[in-house]
Amino acid sequence: MSNKTLSLLVGDNPFHGISHLSQQRARDRSLLPTQESTQQAARIIERSIENGANGFMFSVDEVTLSIIRQLRKSPKASKARLYAIAPYAYAYVRKSTQTGGVSGLAMNLAREMIFSSNAKTIALNLSGLVRFNLPAMLKTYTAYELSRIKSASGGNMQLESFMLHEIITDMALALNMEPLFKDYINFLESRHVRPGFETRNFSILVDKFNRWNIDLSKLTLTSSFNKIGFQMCPSKLECEEALKRTCGAEIIAMSVLAAGYLKPAEAVSYLANLEGLSGAVIGVSKEHQADETFRVFREGC
Repeated sequence: MSNKTLSLLVGDNPFHGISHLSQQRARDRSLLPTQESTQQAARIIERSIENGANGFMFSVDEVTLSIIRQLRKSPKASKARLYAIAPYAYAYVRKSTQTGGVSGLAMNLAREMIFSSNAKTIALNLSGLVRFNLPAMLKTYTAYELSRIKSASGGNMQLESFMLHEIITDMALALNMEPLFKDYINFLESRHVRPGFETRNFSILVDKFNRWNIDLSKLTLTSSFNKIGFQMCPSKLECEEALKRTCGAEIIAMSVLAAGYLKPAEAVSYLANLEGLSGAVIGVSKEHQADETFRVFREGC
């Protein structure tokens, strides 16, 4: 067993009405963001922090940014470390249906970026956007999202890492887009933000990054780790073996409860004996769950 204490992060899936186990459960949870729901989410995060959590991992969208605006008012919660994931795929799918498909979504997003506080960065990368240069587009988009996070947090809450969503990460891995990964990493390092990647193909990412001489010790990687191998690709064993090859990366385990299939005590017994992990992200949807779940994880990890 490792003597290292795991960081415990609050996940945002319940605040979006997301369930990876049941579509009906997701529909039952799904609510339009209101001041009341934002305040409730902030209270859940505060209770989680009181019981051992020390950070918040979130997909960047208006729901979570509203929660962060609320959190920064709390002396205790405002010290929580932030781990951002972008782009928030679900939100962009919804927006595309409202703006006339992909072309309408692209125009809407471009308009938002142009009028954001990152006009200087947009201008610097404008030629790349016109030429459809992917690294330039990614840097421009990343700068835009960083500005939204900074605005929401008031510059007071610490952004620990900015991670590419698994859809982008895994597509770029499949296409062997080594330069895209390196440009993204260099850009975030120039902004003094730790680069990160969410992936459903952990062992493949680790092996390709090692082959491409990407320094894993400077990265945050988030992927599924749980007792039953839920969403661990290509296999539970291969993901566990890949942990030994991460060379000091910050590894955050997600899906630790296997979408509710596992009890917290079962999840803790597995994670506590898994060498190489730095932390775990856990979603809770009720205040009493925050009390019970994070207390179990704090005592066991």
